[in-house]
Amino acid sequence: MSYQVVGKSTPRTDNTAKVTGEARYTSDVLLPGTLWAKTLRSPHAHARIVQIDTSRAERAPGVRAILTGNDVRGILYGRRYRDISVLAQDKVRFIGERVAAVAADTLEQAEAALDLIDVRYEDLPAVFDVVAAAKDGAPLIHPDMNNYKGLPKQFDQPTNAFVQDVFTRGDIASGFAQADVIVENTYTVPRVHQGFLEPHCCLVWIDEQERIQIWSPCKVPQGLKSSMAAAFDIPKEKIRVNPVTIGGDFGGKGAPFDEPIAYLLALRSGRPVKMVMEYREEFIAGAPRHSGVMRLKTGVKRDGTMVAHEMEAYLDAGAYGGFRPGAVIGGVAHAGGCYRAAHARISVSRVYTNNLPGGQFRAPGEPQGVFAAESHIDCVARKVGMDPAAFRMKNLMVEGDETLTGSHYKDIKAKETLTAVLKASGYDAPKAKNIGRGVAMGYRGPGGGNTAMQLSLNPDGSVVIHTGLFEQGTGTYTTIRQIVAEELRCDPETIRIDTLDTDLGVSYDSGIGGSRGTRVASSAAYSAACDAREKLLTMAEKLLNWPKAEITLDGDFLVHQKKRQRWDELLKGIGRAITGEAVTRDDGHSPVTAFAAQVAEVAVDSATGEVTLRKLTTAHDTGAIMNPVGHQGQIDGGVVQGVGYGMIEYLPVLDGKVEVANFGEYKLPNIQDIPVLKTVIVESASGVGPYKVKGIGENPISPVAPAIANAIEDAVGVRIRDLPLTAEKVYRALREKNG
Repeated sequence: MSYQVVGKSTPRTDNTAKVTGEARYTSDVLLPGTLWAKTLRSPHAHARIVQIDTSRAERAPGVRAILTGNDVRGILYGRRYRDISVLAQDKVRFIGERVAAVAADTLEQAEAALDLIDVRYEDLPAVFDVVAAAKDGAPLIHPDMNNYKGLPKQFDQPTNAFVQDVFTRGDIASGFAQADVIVENTYTVPRVHQGFLEPHCCLVWIDEQERIQIWSPCKVPQGLKSSMAAAFDIPKEKIRVNPVTIGGDFGGKGAPFDEPIAYLLALRSGRPVKMVMEYREEFIAGAPRHSGVMRLKTGVKRDGTMVAHEMEAYLDAGAYGGFRPGAVIGGVAHAGGCYRAAHARISVSRVYTNNLPGGQFRAPGEPQGVFAAESHIDCVARKVGMDPAAFRMKNLMVEGDETLTGSHYKDIKAKETLTAVLKASGYDAPKAKNIGRGVAMGYRGPGGGNTAMQLSLNPDGSVVIHTGLFEQGTGTYTTIRQIVAEELRCDPETIRIDTLDTDLGVSYDSGIGGSRGTRVASSAAYSAACDAREKLLTMAEKLLNWPKAEITLDGDFLVHQKKRQRWDELLKGIGRAITGEAVTRDDGHSPVTAFAAQVAEVAVDSATGEVTLRKLTTAHDTGAIMNPVGHQGQIDGGVVQGVGYGMIEYLPVLDGKVEVANFGEYKLPNIQDIPVLKTVIVESASGVGPYKVKGIGENPISPVAPAIANAIEDAVGVRIRDLPLTAEKVYRALREKNG
């Protein structure tokens, strides 16, 4: 179908404000009398707090309020699963946990007061290895876990493995008995930080009406409001989260961080309280992507047919699990892959340790699971003497198949996507010595959720979208503006976005994340525009005596045959606006998914192990593309983050201690690390919502790392099973291979 606005490249709605400095971030908000707050953090991974003496800090210049664990006893919070202590209560569980908080007139006074707080600790046994922590007899991090609200299921006795999901198909033992070849491998992945430029921050003020006013770069404002209300047993109506610009998210800003502390300090001091994490604090306590260990075992026939596939995954949750909604991380189950097997067992455990807590990052769990699965598929293919691409083509899902975890999708285009990337990349073309090509695949359906939207056609001729969604950087505002412009036949540049606080928005809004903007917000924008248009045409029929079925919209005009009438003049005549409204509740399993296939081409220096990523080709099975430039931006951004995950980034933690403190030590990809990028689109008529769209935000990141690992083996014959894929690891593997 041909559209006037949808499908055309459109500049981001929020670009101008961000580059001119007009955008208002949380750190830009400063109320009269605002105090600055800082927290004292634990130097111990697991210890009993014997005594805290704050007397000297209380007398320090400028100090207005101090909190310790004794002031927050029994208060736990989290993103539906509530296990996070506002401040450590009786014991600390990781290096960097908050032990005390100080609010003072200036930031410098707050920091100086922290040095005056005396804390005595008594060390407790600690556990840092995720597999060891899951075993019986390991030191228990949370003996009271069964009492935590939101725990997915109760356990007979406390365990560090507080989430245990198992998906089965057929009889796994029978499947392996039928196999001619069995391949087993273990893969490990590190923690990586989201790397947003704006650290976690907040401002909390209790106003004259005793309402709690919050400014926070949280992309789930209604979720933040609900979490605060639940933690402190406060009616939701007493809390308002105010809209601000979000300075980068990548999944990491959906849970409360310092907001509970800031609220209690504001309550105690009677003043607004601001908190801004230093990046040193982000690295030691900022909830990065989970590290993990994945053990895979696959049984195949000699002709390459997969008959049994087993995966046992352990994700290191660190000391707390509440930074992840619902505690479960379903994405790691993608280690089942895009493949068919009559017998399967996929086991995923999320395990407490005395490391820093893990949180959300783009496509949570999937880069970990896909790295393991797609690396392993190559190993299996090579074991039976098949080309890895041919092995995939033989075993890929087709229409009517279920995933190994039991999900069902329609209009499956896995093979078409793989075919497209192999052709576009020149996968089978001749190559020089130490040049390798590797292929990997992934899939993901758009997340479900709920939202509501209003659209106002005003007597002054303005068109305004009213939404409770906080734009976190994926271009959702631009997309919904395009949709409204399409349905009203107007210029998208004339449409204004009105971001609502949580009083004016709807309480059940799911926020942005997991491609919900694609699936949920788009449908709401379309329905609100259609409702407004219908009301406008009904009014025109009544006032102009034109048959509604014969009226069309053309920008500012209503058109009937050769007659034209400005609609804003009609609204001035009746003295009111027209408002279209829509509610979208679509939180079930997505009926469609989108496949991604990638080919990485590398050159490996056999003397040093240095890996140069020469080219990366990515193919995506997509529905309608709303905004081509934004769509490509999501692909390129995801690929670059995948390159970082695969080759560069990791957050080193030794015995619970994070060993980097700034971006000089924690490396992110820069322009020199980015290879030639090529994108191929595999068009599909299927999708969700009125325009038949598919998500693109998460898919590009996951296959990158395994594609590079597979290319390295293709180039020099060594397999690296732990990320990142550094020159040192390749060098050691080559030395071992060559004796």
